[in-house]
Amino acid sequence: MNLPASGRRVLVSGASRGLGRAVARAFAANGDRVAVHFGSRADEARATLDSLDGTGHTLVGGDLADPAGAVAVVGAAAEALGGIDVLVNNAAVNLRHPLAETPYEEWVEVWQRHVSVNLLATANLSHLAARRMIDQGSGGRIVNIGSRGAFRGEPDHPAYGATKAAVHALGQSLAVSLAPYGIAVASVAPGFFATERVAPRLEGPEGAAILGQSPFGRVAEPAEIAAAVLWLASPAAEWSSGAILDLNGASHLRS
Repeated sequence: MNLPASGRRVLVSGASRGLGRAVARAFAANGDRVAVHFGSRADEARATLDSLDGTGHTLVGGDLADPAGAVAVVGAAAEALGGIDVLVNNAAVNLRHPLAETPYEEWVEVWQRHVSVNLLATANLSHLAARRMIDQGSGGRIVNIGSRGAFRGEPDHPAYGATKAAVHALGQSLAVSLAPYGIAVASVAPGFFATERVAPRLEGPEGAAILGQSPFGRVAEPAEIAAAVLWLASPAAEWSSGAILDLNGASHLRS
């Protein structure tokens, strides 16, 4: 069960922009072929696809909150790429909902959305991709995008923190169960990093406080997180299966 160092078939969920785009670019620059998944941002996903080095990449659209949508996404990616060797579970939602300010009906709806996208979609994609990897017989990699918030708490985004903690736990369970098939599973737990979505916060009145969370006095660039994901998906990283890699610039240290 030998996983190649490049030329792999990679599915990246939520790759239309931000970290997903950076991850897709990192794999493409490594010589891999990438299926760029998007939920609703087709134009941005096309921009991601057009920015990738190499050839043989593809776009795959679908609603991962729907279990049938996950089936369609993995099936389309595998058909276009000829199989799947690496899955990066990046798609997620992060909606503000502090308990004291959120009506109960909205609270329930937000929690259901987070669980459906952040946790269940990750579990469903992992099942579908791993079964293909098992059938292919050449091993594989699953890398989950978790969060620092799983450990330090997210008072304004509690469902996000809770579902990311569950993603970490899921990854560790799958690392044990899939190791006999040569499939390694690991997670990254990023802190704050710069994307289009958070740019207004970094440029606004709270920007200095966010930058000050790390003793480096800055936030991460998506490419820094993507580099770690690329390594965890490499043949050299098999012994890191089950790991949760903190990527937060020493802004939160856990024992």
